[in-house]
Amino acid sequence: MPILGLGTWKVRCKSSKLSPLLVFGQEIQSAMVKEGVVKREELFVVSKSMVKEGCQKTLSDLKLDYLDLYLIHWPMGFQPGEALSLTDSNGNNIDDGSKFLETWEAMEELVDAGLVKAIGVSNKDQIESILNKPGLKYKPANNQVECHPYLNQEKLINYCHSKGISVTAYSPLGSPDRPMATQPEDPSLLEDPNFKDIAEKHSAQVLICFQIQRNTIVIPKSITPKHIQENFKVFDFVLSDEEMKTILGFNRNWRVCPMTGSMRHKDYPCNAEF
Repeated sequence: MPILGLGTWKVRCKSSKLSPLLVFGQEIQSAMVKEGVVKREELFVVSKSMVKEGCQKTLSDLKLDYLDLYLIHWPMGFQPGEALSLTDSNGNNIDDGSKFLETWEAMEELVDAGLVKAIGVSNKDQIESILNKPGLKYKPANNQVECHPYLNQEKLINYCHSKGISVTAYSPLGSPDRPMATQPEDPSLLEDPNFKDIAEKHSAQVLICFQIQRNTIVIPKSITPKHIQENFKVFDFVLSDEEMKTILGFNRNWRVCPMTGSMRHKDYPCNAEF
């Protein structure tokens, strides 16, 4: 799995009425078949959704035969609705009564069926429950979590690495364009003067380099070609040990995505030690 990828959350195509997945599917097929600039084995495609039905729809939309990595999106089972899930009158997600270990068994079946190469989890810290599951066939290959200097996930990352599980950091820049998840009083990572001091010595891609030097996969999201190109210019400089230590010191256990509507769910993950 590449250590630097392209995040596609909230990506939309203004010139098309198709869903983002269908648009990406067309672009992938164009690159592979029409232009011949890339082979399928040179791509690493990751998705997360409802188990079998979601996987099959993703493959259909992307016009692919398999996914390289498939993740359980949320660690909690919700009753499905027109939106991501149904909510009660208080805005809380409604528990569907499922158990995530049973969901993991359904994920394992996708590997056996050849629909996915590897499986993993997202927003999850109950890794040990899966690793200790009786009859486990495939352990999680990856854990995709919110991770940035204000939530550096140091203990969780070290734990996952000790178990041979890679970690992917989403929202590595603190998701500055997520107004629905932030409040005016929330801290702004990119405006932090301590961060600016380090960025001025190198480049604005310091936060991406920070994750790479921790051996953490990072998927910054951008729809601007210029920004996408800039995000990949992180291999021509190195942060010093002192700079890495300084950035790790920014941690305040602040989440841009606290999953507030799921706090009463039996599998809510953010109360754990990690």
